[in-house]
Amino acid sequence: MENKKIKKSALHEKAGIASPEIVSLNSVGQIQQFRKIQPSSKELIDGILSGNISALSRAITLVESTNSNHLAKANEVINACLPHANKSIRIGITGVPGVGKSTFIEAFGKHLTSLGKKVAVLAVDPSSSISHGSILGDKTRMEELVKDPNAYIRPSASGDTLGGVARKTRETITLCEACGFDTILIETVGVGQSETAVHSMVDFFLLLKISGAGDELQGIKRGIMEMADAIIINKADGDNIRKANLAKVEFNRALHLFPAKKSGWTPITSTCSAITHDGISKVWDAVEKFIELTKENHYFFEKRKEQNQYWMLETINEHLRTNFYNHPEIQKLLEDNKKAVQNDEISPFAAAQLLLETYFK
Repeated sequence: MENKKIKKSALHEKAGIASPEIVSLNSVGQIQQFRKIQPSSKELIDGILSGNISALSRAITLVESTNSNHLAKANEVINACLPHANKSIRIGITGVPGVGKSTFIEAFGKHLTSLGKKVAVLAVDPSSSISHGSILGDKTRMEELVKDPNAYIRPSASGDTLGGVARKTRETITLCEACGFDTILIETVGVGQSETAVHSMVDFFLLLKISGAGDELQGIKRGIMEMADAIIINKADGDNIRKANLAKVEFNRALHLFPAKKSGWTPITSTCSAITHDGISKVWDAVEKFIELTKENHYFFEKRKEQNQYWMLETINEHLRTNFYNHPEIQKLLEDNKKAVQNDEISPFAAAQLLLETYFK
């Protein structure tokens, strides 16, 4: 019997390498000290504009930081990168957990790099509401794409942000564009409830579905289906091809129930297999046709303007919320009012009004 070579998972644990008996403590100290040195704003900007991935990663970490001391430096980097941004195609990819988003993105990303594209994948990982931690394991699930020199994968935690995207994903897109990436793929958490946030930062919104999971019924519901520019039924391989084709017909019928889009684009339905790569090229063909149409009728540029306005207002809301909760007097009053609300001494609405009046005074 011929022995078949079994492909090991990315999570396969390899035998460790023993440390040498003699280690220079002086060298270790120098390395640790070097890692602690924070690059200046100019160094980060110059690095990003020259395509340096390390500078890009450090800048994204700075932008994502909740430390108020990092805010001014992060804004300086973003403002310097803005004139070099807005030159990419932004694609949002969402779908329920288990639909195969990571596998699809790897196959799709490899197809794009084979066409000479530079692809940045911003993968958002769900955060635990209990421990507040995230696994951030998307790189291990995209084993081939992560090794591609024309691809960059950046996982981020969703935190307490709704809509399936991280709090700073919008700024991260700007940095990636300035670094030379011409195609940005944003993988959402796939919460299935509110994907408005990702829809407001991408040009093309792609919804992944699977057959045989009751998803056909969801097709007649408003919400996320109305936002989709393409519905792709993934895992159309093996015995599942027939079911996937049936699901495609059902979703195509459901799309006709919705009003015409402002973009003038008619959403498409298609099947694909991220494993065999069948149908992957058709997805990119659809994106190119969408971009061509929307640039021709100027919807593409109008939507970008609306998105910039939307994120200005969102940033104001975020800063007001942060300043409110970090105000020393509010922090003290908040604890007192929490106890009072728990003990039914004051209504939640009256307590909120009291806190707001105190803050605005």
